[in-house]
Amino acid sequence: QVQLVESGGGSVQAGGSLRLSCVVSGYTYSRRCMTWFRQAPGKGREGIASIYTGGGGTLYADSVKGRFTISQVYSTNTVYLQMNSLKPEDTAMYYCSARGRPVDGGCPLTLAGIDYWGKGTQVTVSS
Repeated sequence: QVQLVESGGGSVQAGGSLRLSCVVSGYTYSRRCMTWFRQAPGKGREGIASIYTGGGGTLYADSVKGRFTISQVYSTNTVYLQMNSLKPEDTAMYYCSARGRPVDGGCPLTLAGIDYWGKGTQVTVSS
């Protein structure tokens, strides 16, 4: 019954901004890792940003560091991804994900351990 629902994708010109949202339900949100992934056609799924729900600690891939910001509103089980200074190479399907097991802290940007996925939201950046 766990559901993750993404929204906020769309088309934007290079240099523009978008904010993605992920609402999770049917899930024990405390002491968990929430991670945003993205996947372009013909390429692997790349972890780009994670947040630890128990303390708010974040981790970013080098490809988005300084441009993207992950955050949460704990009371509504909602995770956001603010994307600024977008580039054409950011074009991809963006997925929200959750790890099923509680942790003490630290959320790696890896596929291992991901138990739940959203359906994704498309982001297209034109030059």
